[in-house]
Amino acid sequence: MTSPADSLTCPTCGAPAAARAEKGGRSPRPFCSRRCADIDLGRWFQESYAIPAVESADDTIVESLAAVKAHSEEDI
Repeated sequence: MTSPADSLTCPTCGAPAAARAEKGGRSPRPFCSRRCADIDLGRWFQESYAIPAVESADDTIVESLAAVKAHSEEDI
């Protein structure tokens, strides 16, 4: 029976991912080849991918949470 991990596709080109490496070996998984892995790395370097960041915390949320925590501690 094939597991979902065995049916991975390369995130760069969509081809089947490389086989798992033997113990102590190296594999470009989840990519199909080292070339596709390098293309993906280049996209990160060129900032084609980005992890979204929150510009700043809303202090009213923090103050509300602190008030709720203080109120719950009073009940103890």
